[in-house]
Amino acid sequence: MKGQSKPSFAKQLKEKFKYLNYRIFIVYLLLMTVGIVAVYSASSEILMINGFKATVYGVRQFIYACFGVAICLTFYSLNLDFFRKGRNLMYLTIISWGLLLYVRFFGQEVNGARGWIKAGPINIQPLELAKLILLLYLAEMLFKLDGKLVRGRIVRQLLPTSLIAVGTMFLVLIEPDFGGTAILFCMVAIMYSVSGMPSGYAILSLLGILLMVIGGFSLIVHWNPSFLQNVYVYKRFIAFLDPFKTAANEGAQLVNSYYAIHNGGLFGSGLGNSIQKRGYLPEPYTDFILSIIAEEIGSLGALLVLGMLFYLMFLIMEKGVRAESQYTSLICFGVTAIIFFQTLFNVGAVLGLLPITGVTLPFISYGGSSLWVLSAAIGLILNVDREEKEHKEYLRMQKEMEAASDY
Repeated sequence: MKGQSKPSFAKQLKEKFKYLNYRIFIVYLLLMTVGIVAVYSASSEILMINGFKATVYGVRQFIYACFGVAICLTFYSLNLDFFRKGRNLMYLTIISWGLLLYVRFFGQEVNGARGWIKAGPINIQPLELAKLILLLYLAEMLFKLDGKLVRGRIVRQLLPTSLIAVGTMFLVLIEPDFGGTAILFCMVAIMYSVSGMPSGYAILSLLGILLMVIGGFSLIVHWNPSFLQNVYVYKRFIAFLDPFKTAANEGAQLVNSYYAIHNGGLFGSGLGNSIQKRGYLPEPYTDFILSIIAEEIGSLGALLVLGMLFYLMFLIMEKGVRAESQYTSLICFGVTAIIFFQTLFNVGAVLGLLPITGVTLPFISYGGSSLWVLSAAIGLILNVDREEKEHKEYLRMQKEMEAASDY
């Protein structure tokens, strides 16, 4: 109304935080706190051995976590309409593909794969951003297709969305990053499965996506037979089959992971008392940080950390099941899929049940890219939860006003 003052920014912010889902937010903060302590403990010995301060990686992880909280709260406060416009989603996808192409040819090579862009003191991993952008794209496109698939036009209706998924996965696969590609496919599979489309269409679409990605990769291997044989991932797969035979090189991580878990037993050797982090387990603060956690606070402590992760997933999935909007449900299940499969591949590698693919443990492993994107994903979950609560509050107030006017 004319003359009515607009609420101040502080008041608007206060109103938004009234609907914050504190259960999800607190578990998220606890996981990052565990990550800071674990990174500091796992990295301190190797840093001192190499002549650096013991706190370097711990302090960096703390800074990454602070930025992560800021990103989470920013995504919580944003108007999601920006991410629901087809044009904006296409622009974001183009940016994602551009970064993936850039990193493939000009990125920093680590363990045989080009997956990182060096930006000053940090390394940016475009794969992490690609996960979030693909999730947002699929959530909106599948929401628009819900209940609108027409027999005889199924292929034409699903093809654009499926091709975006294929393009993203293919660009990640040629880095080569098999773990990242597998996580993307699993996320797509979950989102297609809960999108509301008939199961037959979902299965055929997923088979088509898989065949296109594998077919494109097979052509590259056919044109360049040495491509697969020379990558580090291939050597890691050989080490997975018999780690003790290659314990001096590719099998070192897995063998020393076994030793760390064995040393820790049920209750651990005490925080800071790991033996394997003292130069035996390569980069113990990244992919294999769970091994150090198990050695220092025991298998029970490691299970407690994993329990927190699964509780967070449960809270997000519960929100997805009870969501009023299909879009909200797709966002929730997509984020759950990313966290679940990233955890599954990391734990599987640590235990020797899956080949080592360089997948980090969500919220715990050292690094900024994964933590920031996961923080943005948590912010999205909190955002859609807030919007639904605000909508319910609006409907309640409307009913009260109608009842009052009738009276």
